[in-house]
Amino acid sequence: MGSESSVASEACAPTDGVDAAVEVEAIRAQVAKLTSERDQYRSLYQAMLERCKMLERGILAGQKAERLSDPDQQLTLLVLGTLLARHGLEPQAAPDAEAPIAAKSGGAAQKKAKRPPTGRKRLPAHLPCVPIEILPEEVKREGLDAFKRIGEEVCEVIERRPQSLVRVRIVRPKFVRKDRDREESAKIETAPCAPLPILRGLAGPGLIADSVVRRFDDHQPLHRMESIYAREGLPLARSTICDWHMATARLLSLLLEAMWKDALRAPYLCTDATGVLVQAKERCRTGHFWVVIAPELHVLYDFSARHDSAAVDKRLKAYRGYLVADAHTVYDHLYACGGVIEVGCWAHARRYFFKSLATDPERAREALAWIGKLFEIERRQTEAGVSHAKRRSVRQEQSKPIVEAFYSWCATQAELVLEDTPIHAAIRYATNQRKALERFLEDGQLPLHNNKSEAALRRQAVGRRNWTFLGNDAGGAVNTTFVSLLASCKLHGIEPWGYLRDLLCLIGDWPARRVLELAPAYWRKTLEQPETQQRLAANPFRKVSLGTIC
Repeated sequence: MGSESSVASEACAPTDGVDAAVEVEAIRAQVAKLTSERDQYRSLYQAMLERCKMLERGILAGQKAERLSDPDQQLTLLVLGTLLARHGLEPQAAPDAEAPIAAKSGGAAQKKAKRPPTGRKRLPAHLPCVPIEILPEEVKREGLDAFKRIGEEVCEVIERRPQSLVRVRIVRPKFVRKDRDREESAKIETAPCAPLPILRGLAGPGLIADSVVRRFDDHQPLHRMESIYAREGLPLARSTICDWHMATARLLSLLLEAMWKDALRAPYLCTDATGVLVQAKERCRTGHFWVVIAPELHVLYDFSARHDSAAVDKRLKAYRGYLVADAHTVYDHLYACGGVIEVGCWAHARRYFFKSLATDPERAREALAWIGKLFEIERRQTEAGVSHAKRRSVRQEQSKPIVEAFYSWCATQAELVLEDTPIHAAIRYATNQRKALERFLEDGQLPLHNNKSEAALRRQAVGRRNWTFLGNDAGGAVNTTFVSLLASCKLHGIEPWGYLRDLLCLIGDWPARRVLELAPAYWRKTLEQPETQQRLAANPFRKVSLGTIC
């Protein structure tokens, strides 16, 4: 009996020891977790405290640009090298951590030293030259005959004249044959009226183009335009300018619809939206500007009163292809149908981690290191000008392992971070959008980010800061009509005023079935056609704007 009890005690002894060790490890893990949570709460508290202090001093809390300081950049490179080595990937050559920052940025300093001199520059030769000769007082008193000219000193400056507004007086003589001049039924010959963009309007194509560029490209509010034109000798009510733009937008509506149909044939589109105030009786309401970019073809804008699925369907319901957009739910119904394939934006994902730098810098730097490596690979391919097939191959070889390692890191860290913290939101966004964010690996022509759309919306954001709000929804439609043409001109390197002037000279009697030829994407090819040159040469208002008729 004693022997049996001793055996039992011996069997239980190591079991109790194992249980105790497991319990100790569990306690240690719990302590480590609580310590981590305490540190995260402390970081959140300190970050919020600093933000409150900055707001009290009237300082904007934090920079908007998603750029790291020089020390943070160097630290992120070191973190990336460690992460790549840990996952068995090729480490990036990182600078020496102990080297001074000035030494590491020596290449950039040398590049800055090579900037061209900022002294007096040679003036453009194409500008009209007005010669002015200034004689010494002695020469003026005694006359040129008393002196011998031995040379001269020349200095050129740029001066400005008031812009030239001209009053075009169109005279159309009437004729009748001499042998029938006494007959009542004699036929009277009169030239047809010169075509105007606005029927019986006061503005020629050059003036309308000037007002459009001022308002929608230079972002001048109507009251400023009113005072500018008055200063140039043309008293012009802002309501008149609005009427011109409304009528011209209707004239160009057929061209814009053709550009939209052409854009929907692109293999992928980039889109985004931003809010804008619209005037109302009691208080302004919020409307929305949308941008849709068909890369290397069109930059198109649209206005909607609401930011909802109906606004998306208005322009993209018939589209079939890849759509690069943010993770907003207004696009979900397009993806559900299967005809539109969602492509995520790594710049959006990066932004979440950048916002978490203040509260969890260690994890944020690790995530930014992974994402930064993806952007570096894309940048190298862009600079090399590789084909889509080559870019896809590079993405499969280099970017795909980075993406997989990044999401492995996200899965590990998701269990360690607190909910409702910036780093938790960043990891959750990246995890939820994984399928869309990995889409760029499938096709070499798909972009890594949606920065093109965000950059295109800056045009509207700058205008919004100047004119504050739209008068009504119709004003939003007029705005997007002209901004679409101006942004597309910029995309193709076309001077906007000259384009709009010539467009308004042509579009009145241009064949409707060929209206797409007048879009900025095809403008240079259209100008080369003899028919186009003949039409422009025959337009008297264009001759006036070019100065060939004085």
